[in-house]
Amino acid sequence: MKITHVTSLDLQQLQPYRTLRRPEEHHRRGIFVAEGEKVVRRLLESTLRVFSALLTPEWFDIYKSLLEHRAPEVYVAPKQLVESIVGFPLHQGIMAVGGVPESKTLETVLPDLETPYFLAAIDGLTNAENIGVLVRNCAALGVQAILVGETSSSPYLRRAVRNSMGAVFHLTVVHTPHLARALAELRSRGITTLAAHPSAPQHLESVVVSGAGVCVVFGSEGEGISANILRECNLAVSIPMKNNVDSLNVGSASAVFLYEVQKILKGL
Repeated sequence: MKITHVTSLDLQQLQPYRTLRRPEEHHRRGIFVAEGEKVVRRLLESTLRVFSALLTPEWFDIYKSLLEHRAPEVYVAPKQLVESIVGFPLHQGIMAVGGVPESKTLETVLPDLETPYFLAAIDGLTNAENIGVLVRNCAALGVQAILVGETSSSPYLRRAVRNSMGAVFHLTVVHTPHLARALAELRSRGITTLAAHPSAPQHLESVVVSGAGVCVVFGSEGEGISANILRECNLAVSIPMKNNVDSLNVGSASAVFLYEVQKILKGL
């Protein structure tokens, strides 16, 4: 572990930390930024690669032994300097850069999963905060893998990682270049593709499924699930709501859907 005490963020090695607005560059380099004590701790405790850490002397004293085994480069800086990256104490004076896992495919992932399968998929979901909350719900409720469609943003975006509270480090992510084909493949394997669709007349509590498992599909914040993806779903269902509320935020809706589907799968 190489330790560098810094008084300026101008070091080239600190470039990934300096702004929230470098998703394309981070994607190209295959890296992500983890912010906050809980998220960084979960990264250090995961099996993902850690490139470096930037933290205050106080956090360095707490995490020194773990950093020795996980972070080849450690940068120690005053609290005010670390906080100046985003302008306020968002990340508690501790951050780290990790490596995005190698891309996986359905063909390589499914054989390693137990049945009945419990999967999720996202179509056209671009809000990083919503993706992070959805990923956290997936991890908490036992989803085995999440399929990220070609029109959705990555769960490894900085804000998504933060809002998942590091849950993404323990969830299998499959980036698919053609979500409709991936859903068709799941259906061919006897997996029910279930669309979370606010306007569907059938309600969630009436769903009965059979077969190898379920993949719950969630759509975009404004448009919902696109027509070509809906066509690849066996069933579209909604959450019954009152007081003229027509839909829920995808983070809230995903918690309801995944909890109910979890119960359904126990009966398979």
